[in-house]
Amino acid sequence: MTVELVERVRRRLASDGGGLDPAAVAEAVRAESGGVASHLDVLRALRQLRRELVGTGPLEPLLADPAVTDVLVTGPAEVWVDGQAGLRRTGVTFPDDEAVRRFAQRLALAAGRRLDDSQPFVDGWLPGSGLWGGVRLHAVLSPVAANGTCVSLRVLRPATHDLATLARLGTVDDTETALLEAVVAARLALLVTGATGSGKTTLLAALLGQVPPTERIVCVEDVGELQPAHPQFVRLTARPANIEGAGEVTLCDLVRQALRMRPDRLVVGEVRGSEVCELLTALNTGHDGGAGTVHANSPREVPARMEALAALGGLPRAALHSQLAAAVRVVVHMCRDRDGERRLGEIAVLHRCRSGRVEVRPVRRHGRWTEHRDELADLLAERGGRLPC
Repeated sequence: MTVELVERVRRRLASDGGGLDPAAVAEAVRAESGGVASHLDVLRALRQLRRELVGTGPLEPLLADPAVTDVLVTGPAEVWVDGQAGLRRTGVTFPDDEAVRRFAQRLALAAGRRLDDSQPFVDGWLPGSGLWGGVRLHAVLSPVAANGTCVSLRVLRPATHDLATLARLGTVDDTETALLEAVVAARLALLVTGATGSGKTTLLAALLGQVPPTERIVCVEDVGELQPAHPQFVRLTARPANIEGAGEVTLCDLVRQALRMRPDRLVVGEVRGSEVCELLTALNTGHDGGAGTVHANSPREVPARMEALAALGGLPRAALHSQLAAAVRVVVHMCRDRDGERRLGEIAVLHRCRSGRVEVRPVRRHGRWTEHRDELADLLAERGGRLPC
């Protein structure tokens, strides 16, 4: 089957307004080929049309690969994937930029978004499937994307690893495993930080799996990624506005609702906006042991990052530092090395200086203790815990 013939068949099916059932495809293929198409041609046409018109099309096999975290289309002949092996180019191609444009518009429609010349970019969530928990879609049409339509798909797979599994994978060593277990048992509120794709959500899920089964965890997320092995895990997920701009449910709304659901531990899957104000307020009202993830290049940049997010909610710098010092005790930083391996890079504590500002002090960095280890030892001792040797 040539690209031209498949395109003619696609247009015929679209103009006829019929479905993509085998009979309709067979009739369209034979009509466009002058009646000389074999049964094999018909089957090939059906498979190719289904790849283009249903699901994620030619990218479906890439998204199904458990080692893939991102699929990036930067042009008809340039489809890249990122994952455990790093960024690499694939052999998947599109016929031309118009095919990429149609593909992006179809995905936008599936995400309940609009994508056309008047709205040339889109950000949304595709429904989950048996292969993944969800896919985050971003697309930009040409000519805004100067070299052709760009599509970015971030695969969100359920985070189900426990600490023992992460230890076997080399993400954490034995001392770090014992230390993290002690932090969770002592109910010290923590933030997991790192760059995109560094493994923040995976580690957080593993930590939540260490929470005693007698405690109730209420988690607020943009999309359901966290799936810890815990019998009392309740998830609330945000909802974007529909095409008419109605029906939005924000993380801020859900944090307020979560506080009314008798949580023993409150978790925000990813702190990325003004919901940080509600989270810090909640952690300062008797909800010990809360947690969340934050994008940050290093632990020492966490206060500045939190300042920027709190400003979105109208919280002044001085108030933010006061709330942060009282609410959060530990920062756990994930990093990704040059080989693409995700590892625990640093464990730190938050310290309030005389000026009232909060600074982050490393306790353990790249497998070694630092001079601030006693600060974490004191925090654990206050809760009846101890620092592992």
